[in-house]
Amino acid sequence: MPSPSITRRHLLAALAAPQRRPDVLAGMQEAMGPLPRLPKGAPRHELLEETREPGLIRRLIRFEAEPGDMVPAWLLLPERPHARGLTALCLHQTTRIGKDEPAGLGGKPNLHYARELTLRGFATLSPDYPNYGSYQFDPYAHGYISATMKGIVNHMRALSLLGGLRGVHRNRIAVCGHSLGGHNSLFLAAFDQRARAVVTSCGFTSFARYYGGNLKGWSHKGYMPRIESEYGCDPTRMPFDFPGVLSAIAPRPLFINAPVHDANFDPAGVDDCVNAVRPLYRHAPHLRLEHPDAGHDFPPEVRQRAWQFLESVL
Repeated sequence: MPSPSITRRHLLAALAAPQRRPDVLAGMQEAMGPLPRLPKGAPRHELLEETREPGLIRRLIRFEAEPGDMVPAWLLLPERPHARGLTALCLHQTTRIGKDEPAGLGGKPNLHYARELTLRGFATLSPDYPNYGSYQFDPYAHGYISATMKGIVNHMRALSLLGGLRGVHRNRIAVCGHSLGGHNSLFLAAFDQRARAVVTSCGFTSFARYYGGNLKGWSHKGYMPRIESEYGCDPTRMPFDFPGVLSAIAPRPLFINAPVHDANFDPAGVDDCVNAVRPLYRHAPHLRLEHPDAGHDFPPEVRQRAWQFLESVL
């Protein structure tokens, strides 16, 4: 069984982040597949329905991530937008209803973060991940090596859409998510520096501390099958790890919720990753780690501090 410590190679890669970011991204693409060339500018989108409720306008849209591939999403617009044009891409957890949960239309109230942010003045966009909600898409039939990379592509196009909205400041876009959305937020921010701040909840631990070093949960078709086929679900054989992912984001502001009783993502492994990248954050308040006394959840008091964090750094 692999050691529960991060390998020396990954630690050194993380600490050398400013010079090694291209190498980190190359390692991620070994497991995820190559990042395709994407068009510039905002993607085409269409409005399907619009409703109003106290404090916000709710729009169901579809945007064209790639030719012929229309991604469903909730676009929530505040009645009283933040004066600085703040906005957030909100990525859902593993849940059948997909985008509906962060948009406040079902699921767990603690995960209605898109609606909460909109009521604070943020414009928010909550897309479906492939094969969740109302978005059916087979990434492998379209040449992708992983669903993870297809998610990154869709989320990069979502940033382009947000950046083109009236009243939005394109340099003040955050990305946030819980669980599946928590690590997808990190993956997006690693590849795309337009994500100027990140909130990740229950989204990662070092691979060596993920279920004792057994990466089977990362290797199914909803993630990265190469983790099993090429790397045997062995952390010591992986071409990337989360210290590198965090280092590719640094020094952009990063808020991490890592509950002490999270059974999926060992908080000790989160500490290992964060400690590896602390030297990259010369402005210490831009790296925030919280360990609430909770399970795999995003408690209200932590969310409030996360939103205050975004308002202070964007």
